[in-house]
Amino acid sequence: MTINRPNDRHAINSELMGELISMIEKIEQGSTRAMVFTGAGDTYFIGGADGIEMMQCNPEEARAFSSRIQRLFDRMEASPLILVAAINGLCFGGGYEFALACDLRVASEDARIGLPEVKVGLIPGGGGTQRLPRLVGYGRAMEMILSGRLHKGTEAARMGLVNLAVKPDDLTAGVERLLKPILRQPQYALSLAKRAVHASRSEPLEEGLKTESEQFSHCFDHSFFPDLMRQQLREGALETTADTAALIGDKDQ
Repeated sequence: MTINRPNDRHAINSELMGELISMIEKIEQGSTRAMVFTGAGDTYFIGGADGIEMMQCNPEEARAFSSRIQRLFDRMEASPLILVAAINGLCFGGGYEFALACDLRVASEDARIGLPEVKVGLIPGGGGTQRLPRLVGYGRAMEMILSGRLHKGTEAARMGLVNLAVKPDDLTAGVERLLKPILRQPQYALSLAKRAVHASRSEPLEEGLKTESEQFSHCFDHSFFPDLMRQQLREGALETTADTAALIGDKDQ
């Protein structure tokens, strides 16, 4: 999916929020396993939330706008699809909050990434103050948000802001390299694992463990694992479950 609002840096406004949710829901009904988001052209990925819309807000309208964009990002996290941000240019404010709501992030080495809202008298309002500390830790997130500094793609990868940084012309290949070992796995397992991992960010450990057990149990709604065990038994290759996982891993290399 390409974000294309060329006259406003591909910024996120209320109309685009609705279009994104509708598109995600539509694609979830088909056989697609992953969605990759990028920005049209090579200058911007997403250049924040729409400043023209926000400048007209009073405090209550600003609260509603923040809640609206947070709902979009919450919906993205809840999707069973694997969502990837292919960051091909400037990615700041609401644009990086959008990337944080994706499961994986690949950036061009010359992309610039961060949360500079304090520089214009704002704070992140699309979940950045909550998701960034969970991604890179409290101290680093606090420094980034208070300074408003933008980081190039290579530095962002070293800091853990993105999973991978690649040459600008290699962005598509980088996404494919990141997704290749993931999309070999059963889709239901990816979706359940995604749900369990998200619980680690939003729930205390005890509740997160309960969520993990619940999602683990749903693996047995499917026949993939027992069918695999039966196949391994027939082939005489099964010693332990861990050994089987290692064998599968070797085949994937």
